[in-house]
Amino acid sequence: MSEKRVVILGAAGRDFHNFLVACKDDPNQRVVAFTATQIPDIDGRRFPASLAGPRYPEGIPIEAEDQLENIIRDMKVDECVFAYSDVTHEYVMHLASRIQAAGPSFRLMGPNETMLKSSKPVVSICAVRTGCGKSQTSRRVVKALRSAGKKVVSIRHPMPYGDLAAQRVQRFATFEDMDKHNCTIEEREEYEPHVAAGAVIFSGVDYAAILAEAEKEADIIIWDGGNNDFSFYHPDLEIVVVDPLRAGHELAYHPGETVLRRAHVVVINKYKQAKPEDIELLRKNIASVNPKATVINANSPVTLDNEAAVKGKRIIVVEDGPTLTHGGMAIGAGWVAAQDLQCTIVSPRKYAVGTIKETYEKYSQTENVLPAMGYSKQQLADLNETIAKTVQAEKPDAVLSATPIDLGKLVTTTVPIVRASYELEEIGSPTLADLVTKL
Repeated sequence: MSEKRVVILGAAGRDFHNFLVACKDDPNQRVVAFTATQIPDIDGRRFPASLAGPRYPEGIPIEAEDQLENIIRDMKVDECVFAYSDVTHEYVMHLASRIQAAGPSFRLMGPNETMLKSSKPVVSICAVRTGCGKSQTSRRVVKALRSAGKKVVSIRHPMPYGDLAAQRVQRFATFEDMDKHNCTIEEREEYEPHVAAGAVIFSGVDYAAILAEAEKEADIIIWDGGNNDFSFYHPDLEIVVVDPLRAGHELAYHPGETVLRRAHVVVINKYKQAKPEDIELLRKNIASVNPKATVINANSPVTLDNEAAVKGKRIIVVEDGPTLTHGGMAIGAGWVAAQDLQCTIVSPRKYAVGTIKETYEKYSQTENVLPAMGYSKQQLADLNETIAKTVQAEKPDAVLSATPIDLGKLVTTTVPIVRASYELEEIGSPTLADLVTKL
């Protein structure tokens, strides 16, 4: 039987994991290409031979997804595997229709085929959409387990936007580690809070090798999920975060619905921000697909490091980029804090340059805030220039940064940068600590 010729559709994350776990050594299939979308500037590269193995001495090309029909034709593709996240069910099936119209089969790889087994207990923190509050939930769980005397290591969903071979296994325990690995803003947003709390977090490309390293120093592994994807490891406890500000999305997005249906624990975050009718819809949907799950109510209150510098002032609000782009939100924690402090918010949109201008054009709901895009040096430069032009034209009093990183270390401006931070707080009982410390 001849090899099945496969394309894996991805966004520099699950696509590589699925290949390494399920395809790399399978003599019955040959992955002829990856495709890339969602993340800028990840196509046009090659998945390196050093990771792909001896069956792929030249590596594997990474092509733009918008060329899919041409790739199918030119590479004589038999099957396309969908391997990225936070898209509507309708989006997935439209893409499947494109593929099937061109001839190949369409496939999704599930947890049984792609999850690795750890020798240590694993707690997975996932979500039904980007921007629900996974990061602060992960930090809450890490803090609870460390307080109980456990050695905890987190492993983050991949964000390999640079040299894939060099990023095979990455360990972050100091801020210097992030400099050493040339981390982007998006990577720093996930790693910095863990490191600041004195914790260790791993990431990279080869999640079998990453797990082997993490197990050497951990009693318990935390899977810190990305987008709304499910874990790369078999979890002993599956926690999913849902967002009542987007009630209904938990049953409308892939693979967020999968994550919700699998969860042992569902955390309803942003509880006090939500309308009662949205909370009720969310509870109804949870009960309809996962009635046995334990439901925890929680908030993520925002605190500022210099409230006086922004209260009642004219400010620029910088929000977490993926929450606004992949997550489809128009605002984030910075906007909420600014409203509470009666600030006048200055929109940077008409001063945006380069890739930031492109982001505004693609995600029009981000009209009044500034997405902290930073997948590349160019995006960081464009972010810096956009802030500078807005400050020069509008003369705001400050920049309110609601990204999880210290933006002041990456951006230079003539006005103060005030940091907004947020940590998860459960309402009532049980708490996450009550549940995770039983492991």
